[in-house]
Amino acid sequence: MSATALTASAPSSAATRIPPAPPVAPSPTAELTEGQKLLAFSTMCVGMFIALLDIQIVSASLRDIGGGLSAGADETAWVQTAYLIAEIIVIPLSGWLSRVMSTRWLFCASAAGFTIASLLCGAAWNIQSMIVFRAMQGFLGGSMIPLVFTTVFAFFKGPKIVIAAATVGGIASLAPTLGPTVGGWITDHSSWHWLFFINLVPGIFVAIAVPMLVRIDKPNLSLLRGADYPGIVLMALFLGCLEYTLEEGPRWDWLSDNVILTTAWISGIAGVAFIWRSLAYANPVVDLRALKNRNFALGCLFSFVAGIGIFATIYLTPVFLGQVRGFSALQIGLAVFSTGVFQIMSIPLYVYLAKRVDLRWLLMLGLALFALSMWNFTPITHDWGARQLLLPQALRGMAQQFAVAPTVTLTLGGLAPERLKLASGLFNLMRNLGGAIGIAGCATILNDRTNLHFLRLAEHLNTTNEAMNGLLSDVSGNMATWGKDTLDAQSTALKELWLLTFREAQTQTFSDTYVVIMVCFIITTALVPLMRKIAPPKGPSADAH
Repeated sequence: MSATALTASAPSSAATRIPPAPPVAPSPTAELTEGQKLLAFSTMCVGMFIALLDIQIVSASLRDIGGGLSAGADETAWVQTAYLIAEIIVIPLSGWLSRVMSTRWLFCASAAGFTIASLLCGAAWNIQSMIVFRAMQGFLGGSMIPLVFTTVFAFFKGPKIVIAAATVGGIASLAPTLGPTVGGWITDHSSWHWLFFINLVPGIFVAIAVPMLVRIDKPNLSLLRGADYPGIVLMALFLGCLEYTLEEGPRWDWLSDNVILTTAWISGIAGVAFIWRSLAYANPVVDLRALKNRNFALGCLFSFVAGIGIFATIYLTPVFLGQVRGFSALQIGLAVFSTGVFQIMSIPLYVYLAKRVDLRWLLMLGLALFALSMWNFTPITHDWGARQLLLPQALRGMAQQFAVAPTVTLTLGGLAPERLKLASGLFNLMRNLGGAIGIAGCATILNDRTNLHFLRLAEHLNTTNEAMNGLLSDVSGNMATWGKDTLDAQSTALKELWLLTFREAQTQTFSDTYVVIMVCFIITTALVPLMRKIAPPKGPSADAH
């Protein structure tokens, strides 16, 4: 045989001696049919919905809870604050926890813990126990929220991602919006205990169904050995103290209070240390490096501003209806219900357009509609009710769907699969952080601007003001006919004048806050063209989760 022939045959002989490569393990999601994926995804959405609903379900019923537990307004406010602090800490941790425990078992543990904590909240015997159980509820249930966002890209691909992202985006903004309505109805028709007992049936269902249905990834307990535990502690201090500062700052005049000053300093120092640690450590619990991706950085900004719009308006409208109009919890819930109705109605329209129109244009439409909604809130007067709120709330409902859903796809859809989990926690954190800062900012504006408007109105209340003189004369005359002496009648008339002036000052201040929110959305609308267009992802690789 010639040398040439030997040479030519060598590769063939060598090939026969090389053992075949081991088969690649299929992704757990590949074992599921489309129907099974849809059922698993729907079950997880139920868990996400109840976790988000509970953020605001107590907001319209705090007075009833305080009365039932013999607590003052300052103590009762912690029923809301404790939940928010715990939730905002665990949300960015969810990506790392899901890699350790797997999506299935973390979601199951979150649902089971959330259900048990809900039962304990309903059985709370005093305000201290309620605050502890609410913190447990927020911490144990908070992981369910970002896990659903990553599941969209694990279960679906192509055009189906549009529908799934629209569903998740709708739940993310709809559930907190419905919170006051559901809470007000339950409190008026039963008792505040059922604000928490209502979670038991869906919570048990999710805790049992998810382990049976969800197949996305497998646990990796080896990650516990190299975990960034100092980073976790720094993040908890940073976010926990920041949330406390934002929640309590408006009530205690911010840095003039020693406790607020201390928590602000702790948050600032821990925040700087956490950022440095996350950028320097090889395997951080939160992937801040993902912010180098332009779409992700802008998407986090849009999520932050959407959080301001969603949560700040949920806060403002019930406060206005309760303080200015004197509405009950149920009346407040019915008045704001239109937002949720119009958001649900806009989901089919969004899905239809998302398959045919660049998502960036839909995002611009959503942000612009939010700004327009805030503009329609600005003519607010002291006699506004459900009828007058219908148009601005309808626009806000549509805006929430068109602003949140495309942000999910544009922000997370362009990330490499191996970064998706850690980045999703940061993305969801920004929405909640925006809500916390938005509520704190609005509360501060309400405090400061109300005093300013009151003083400006008081400048016109003098003896040359005929309307004022007529009011005082009428009230004094009515008091005199009821047998009051002249001094009591005049005091009553002046008190009535003060209340009317304060009411108008409050109303003008609510208009100011809506203008501030509107400006935020105008600015973000102008930034949308900076986002890059992304092709619909075809689904993550087998090791994505």
